[in-house]
Amino acid sequence: MTREPIQIIGGGLAGSEAAWQIARRGLNAVLYEMCPTRPTPAHQTDRMAELVCSNSLKSEQVDSAPWLLKEELRRLDSLLLRAAQTARVPGGHALTVDRDVFSQEVTKAIASEPRIEVRREEVTRIPDGIAIVATGPLTSEALAGEIARLTGSDRLFFYDSISPIVDAETVDSSIAFWASRYGKSETGTDDYLNCPFDKEQYERFVDELLKAESVSSHIAEKDTPYFEACLPIEEIARRGRETLRFGPMKPMGLTDPRTGRRPWAVVQLRQENLRAASFNLVGFQNHLRFGEQARILRMIPGLERAEFIRFGQIHRNTYINAPALLTPTLQLRTKPEVFFAGQISGVEGYVESIATGLLAGMHAATLATGATPAAAPRETALGSLCGYVSGADSSNYQPANITFDLLPQLDEATRQKLRKDKKARHAEVCRRAQAAFDEYMHAHV
Repeated sequence: MTREPIQIIGGGLAGSEAAWQIARRGLNAVLYEMCPTRPTPAHQTDRMAELVCSNSLKSEQVDSAPWLLKEELRRLDSLLLRAAQTARVPGGHALTVDRDVFSQEVTKAIASEPRIEVRREEVTRIPDGIAIVATGPLTSEALAGEIARLTGSDRLFFYDSISPIVDAETVDSSIAFWASRYGKSETGTDDYLNCPFDKEQYERFVDELLKAESVSSHIAEKDTPYFEACLPIEEIARRGRETLRFGPMKPMGLTDPRTGRRPWAVVQLRQENLRAASFNLVGFQNHLRFGEQARILRMIPGLERAEFIRFGQIHRNTYINAPALLTPTLQLRTKPEVFFAGQISGVEGYVESIATGLLAGMHAATLATGATPAAAPRETALGSLCGYVSGADSSNYQPANITFDLLPQLDEATRQKLRKDKKARHAEVCRRAQAAFDEYMHAHV
């Protein structure tokens, strides 16, 4: 029986990996890439998998979360991880690459694969049949309109507003206190961990925030205003020294149990549903350099020794509200023959984009043969990443990198046994993940 080729929109990291995975399973793929016919503000070449920001694919430190994700991808024969190894340059514990060699290797492999047809044209509608949307953060206006029509315009975002995330173990519980404003919450519980400021602490914090160095954008844009709903905290502070106290740092309805009085200001920490043992700094999206963020955020009472799992960001990014739309196999719930992969699916980072592209390609090939795609186990890095994408809180969705707090926690007995040894806990999470991945490979790959 002759099968129609699987259509892939976007020749970036996710799309290139998806096409390769389909081809190595003996199926045909059509890979659409609009560059150079339709350039973007970020891309400089016509090559596949061009890296437009840093040249780092993150840590190769054994028993780290980025290492675990890359190990799973290597076991699934990721084309882009092989290209990265060829293009590798010295970078300490990180997998850093020569970006030109990297994209050349991927482009050469795609061009030499007879089962992949590359079409250099802009796609303005999602084709019929099995298709993978992997158009990245700079999806064209026409296709974004088509995606909005397919998914619902209220489920497509064009601005990525990400708050910092802190390791819960590094929050000083003798200062931070649990409470909801006016004692009210939807769940009837104290949903926020509150870091209280006195007036002097608040004034010093604002002073440093106003002096902090911002990140220069790697994607040039003309006259792109911030959305009022996701203003960076430093921009709020520029509107007046008291503005933060009447915005994300308002102390109304809260009482500091140490003083019995309302704090001068407060930063609220919220635990996310699928993130184990970590907290989101509510409303603290910003556009500061990561080193500046670490310095300034540690001025928050209770966070003096904080370890940050993720720093805040604000940048142009087209992505769907994946938890409301996708299954753990990255299929559109209302149209299972359509898959989403890469940053448009709601992940952050090069390796995360490669990972979702690989899985989308693998699952699309499975679907094309008449079988049912099987999601990777939640204990694995791949399974946890897709579990977050498909199962996070859709009312407050923020794209994610791979971190240990996305993976399920260890059982209570193991946590207690290893409570004083974080490295040992991480090693055990990785051991458990690799065991689950072995079973998955044996059954489904």
